Amino acid sequence: MHLKSSLSALAVTIGLMVAAPAFAQHDQHAVPAKGQPNAKSGQLIKVSEKDAAWAAKERASYPLDVCVTSDEKLGSMGKAPEYIYRVAGKADRLVVFCCGGCDEDFLKDPAKHLAKIDAAKAGGPGTAKDARKGHH
Repeated sequence: MHLKSSLSALAVTIGLMVAAPAFAQHDQHAVPAKGQPNAKSGQLIKVSEKDAAWAAKERASYPLDVCVTSDEKLGSMGKAPEYIYRVAGKADRLVVFCCGGCDEDFLKDPAKHLAKIDAAKAGGPGTAKDARKGHH
């Protein structure tokens, strides 16, 4: 009977050791991208005070003055929410929305919206001069 208890305790300990790193890395502000494999999935992380200097630098060169998902003018619905889009092994990206609900639209197809930012940086389509699609 003592052997069964010891084996049960050992199994629980091993399970906790395996699961502990996953719990330790959990970020309350991170929103995992949906529909992507876990190893490659990105996260949207609301810019916090600790990220403020980085975000200010990125914002200075941010190429869009419209929401990356809805094409609404940034600031037209109050303070434009800023997020860090983070994918393991890649540089962090600043993403700015017109309102708090656009993060969900972004996560449906992050590559599409990031391409819009990249095109605007290169001087292509995706700027405020383009026709507005309207808000979701």
